[in-house]
Amino acid sequence: MKILFAADGSPCTKKALAFLVTHEALLARNELLVLHVQPALPPNVSGYVGSHTVAAYQDDEASKVLAPIDEFLRRHAVAFSTRWVVGSPGREIVQTAAREGVHMIVMGTHGYGVVGRAVLGSVAQSVVASSEVPVLLIK
Repeated sequence: MKILFAADGSPCTKKALAFLVTHEALLARNELLVLHVQPALPPNVSGYVGSHTVAAYQDDEASKVLAPIDEFLRRHAVAFSTRWVVGSPGREIVQTAAREGVHMIVMGTHGYGVVGRAVLGSVAQSVVASSEVPVLLIK
């Protein structure tokens, strides 16, 4: 089974990662893909600072999220691969899951509730609504 773990670097990501590692049945003989989505910067930013600067910034920000996860998973002897992309998090998670042929998406959720989602939006809600594969949310 191939699992996509969506990581945004928040405390929710850390909780979901800990859950995943402590439930060995989820990882036994399974392939784990860790995905981080960097939000796209407004187009005019590239015009001011240059596309190389934007790319370096996004690479640096992705590394801040993925490096601790990489270290944690290596410490727990989990086989995995990492990837980061730029775009809308919900859409990119679902599209990557489809493209990679994953069987399940695992992600943390902030659990803001109905009012919080209405005001702030919810990546988790978007993924659940759009995904063709099961989604495991860890609160």
